Amino acid sequence: MATSVQGPVILNGMTHRVGPKGQVVIPKDIRDRLGISPGSQVVFSEASGGVLVRPAEGLAGLRGAYGHLDLAGELARARDEDARAEGRRG
Repeated sequence: MATSVQGPVILNGMTHRVGPKGQVVIPKDIRDRLGISPGSQVVFSEASGGVLVRPAEGLAGLRGAYGHLDLAGELARARDEDARAEGRRG
């Protein structure tokens, strides 16, 4: 589970160059503290003349709440059932 950082984090001497696509690498120690891993979703917002990047925890919570359901499988079964019903009528 991600932890929150209390107050501003000041990183002296830690700079990163913005790539041609606007990409910046989040330093590993910050990713580790916040629980951000490859594939994690983050939220960007403007704050005090800078950019705030934080984990999108609300989205992860929903994913976990419904992770046990096979919603894609249920949709595929419903489509197959509809197709069979249409074939019988036609």
